Amino acid sequence: MNNTQPKKRLSKTLAAAGVASRRACETLIFDGRVKVNGSIALIPQTMVGENDLITVDDQPIGNLPPQLYYILNKPVGYICSAYGTKNTKLVLDLFKEIPQRLFTVGRLDKDTQGLLIVTNDGHFANQVIHPSQNIEKEYVAKSDNEITAEHLQAISHGTLVEGVFVKPVKVQKVRKGTVKISISEGKKREVRLLMEAAGLNVRELTRIRLGNLYLGLLSPGSWRAMTERDKALIFE
Repeated sequence: MNNTQPKKRLSKTLAAAGVASRRACETLIFDGRVKVNGSIALIPQTMVGENDLITVDDQPIGNLPPQLYYILNKPVGYICSAYGTKNTKLVLDLFKEIPQRLFTVGRLDKDTQGLLIVTNDGHFANQVIHPSQNIEKEYVAKSDNEITAEHLQAISHGTLVEGVFVKPVKVQKVRKGTVKISISEGKKREVRLLMEAAGLNVRELTRIRLGNLYLGLLSPGSWRAMTERDKALIFE
């Protein structure tokens, strides 16, 4: 009697092992990160069996932790770092119930709140933050000053950030002291520096969008698991 299990498609095998969703596993394969018996496999339909050694990034799939993706509304006062002092509040402290090691995708400064992605998938994180993706980020900035047409023109003109002249993609007044600013560069403190260059103080700053993914109704400090659609929206 033959007890050998029938062979299955590589993408289905990876998904069944908890590596990622079927679609994400296909991407791993296309990116050349999956090997079968030591050879790179680029075809998701490759048939594999129980005796085949399958690795992702040279790690056997049985040893891989599940890939996790979360959307967080980062609160003010928390920093995007893996380490801090006794009195430092870390974004990752909000995920203490998750046993896997996580990290933030990019950073929001201590005094900025809003949309932040937290994951353990380094490849996905690099895709999101790589300049070639040119992913727009949208912020809502509140000032104690009334925002005038001259202020909007000054913000739109741009300013120097880290020695590079940058201009926002779009600037829109929302109400008396509130403006929406969309950027693609994403340099450190870019929105704050654009506001300051226009003579405006920043009382509150919130990131509300990454690509076509919006923060939604999450309250500060709250988070939820990302769906495959959420991940796709970032790149649309």
